[in-house]
Amino acid sequence: MPHYRISEAAGLLVVSDDTVRRWVDAGTLGAGHDDAGRLVVDGAELAAFARDRAHEVPDPSGIGSSARNRFVGIVTHVVADTVMAQVELQCGPNRVVSLMSSEAVRELGLEPGVLAVAVIKATHVIVETPHPAGAEQAVPV
Repeated sequence: MPHYRISEAAGLLVVSDDTVRRWVDAGTLGAGHDDAGRLVVDGAELAAFARDRAHEVPDPSGIGSSARNRFVGIVTHVVADTVMAQVELQCGPNRVVSLMSSEAVRELGLEPGVLAVAVIKATHVIVETPHPAGAEQAVPV
């Protein structure tokens, strides 16, 4: 089972190291010590903590959809030519980039500062890890 140092856990939760330490001190997030005596958080516990603390931004579209991957964000950049466009959204800590027709950009009024929802409906999702499964390596900071 992977373990994460406080700084690594903070990076994954997008909070400060001090915030993670406060959660540990308060008993909100469990932690132990690794073989070197460093304070670490168990990977499964960190995953459950992240899932339980996640709060979705309300979807302003009011549309029912079968797509479960919906990311509310703000348009940060649009590059369009006569036919195609690239639209970038900042959805929390994540950058989402979409390629679409320039006509769609105009019809939706997409420009920096506009609230938008990135909807991802895919049958193929690629999942990668920083090292082969089972390898005993530290997770990079």
